[in-house]
Amino acid sequence: MGIEIFYFLIFPGLLFCTVVGGLISWVDRKITARVQFRKGPPFMQPLYDVIKLLAKETVVPLRGSATTFILTPLFALFGATISAVFIMLPVLGIETGFTGDIIVIVYLLNIPSLTYVIGALASGNPLAAVGASREMKLMLSYELPFLLVLISVIIQSGMLISLSEIIAFQTSNGAFIGSLSGFIGFITVLMCFQAKLGLVPFDMAEGEGEICDGIIIEYSGSILAIFKLTKYIMFLILPALLTGLFFAGLSFSGIHILWSILKIMLIILLISLIRNTNPRVRIEQAMKFFWVWMNLFAIISIILAILGI
Repeated sequence: MGIEIFYFLIFPGLLFCTVVGGLISWVDRKITARVQFRKGPPFMQPLYDVIKLLAKETVVPLRGSATTFILTPLFALFGATISAVFIMLPVLGIETGFTGDIIVIVYLLNIPSLTYVIGALASGNPLAAVGASREMKLMLSYELPFLLVLISVIIQSGMLISLSEIIAFQTSNGAFIGSLSGFIGFITVLMCFQAKLGLVPFDMAEGEGEICDGIIIEYSGSILAIFKLTKYIMFLILPALLTGLFFAGLSFSGIHILWSILKIMLIILLISLIRNTNPRVRIEQAMKFFWVWMNLFAIISIILAILGI
């Protein structure tokens, strides 16, 4: 029992992922600043942001459900943390996981997004309801191509449905990113994760210039800080999952430390460049993009995986 609590609260769970995810968030903001010819925030800015929010008053709206409104950030943080445990243990090679854990991970990764929707609806704010509607439509759009690419990965690995076994297969036979089907699948999942993180061009659920932060418009103080910590965790575990699915995971022994850091930084760089070189799209454009183009890419990836290409 003790080791499970350590995994959840310390490493590779809550504490580790919030610290490293905050660092990744800082890197993303520095890249954004450089693209825009700015200096960017100081190294400790992610920590300052959380401390500042914790020191502020938490305001609960009179309309809607106060209990649900307050509890949803906690469920979001729990979902992100338990996802981190299931993803990071196999990716880091600490434990082997279990057969079918890749399916469990798909479900767990949906918890934060669902809590954003529930919390927004519980606030009673009409702008939050618009953001919740957009978030739900976005989820229905990007989840299918993500699942189709997972089928492609499973086919490439010889019908393995354990993340640790998929990583071990790549270690022995080469990373999937080196194949055409793997490369197409990687691009597809990268775009899906861009939407799951709520980053431009798929940040219409918050839409600062349109619906004033949308799904989080009514959140403030400590409960908004919890949402920020959830975002930090997601900033780490989604790129880590990508490395596990297409780059044979991470290793922190010897020279592999540098290679593992480069894998994560490459994915963060791609996410940041997509974020800073594209305008926000409308929700119907995002849905068309995923339902048509990303599904098409995912199906092509499956066909190529069946053909062994």
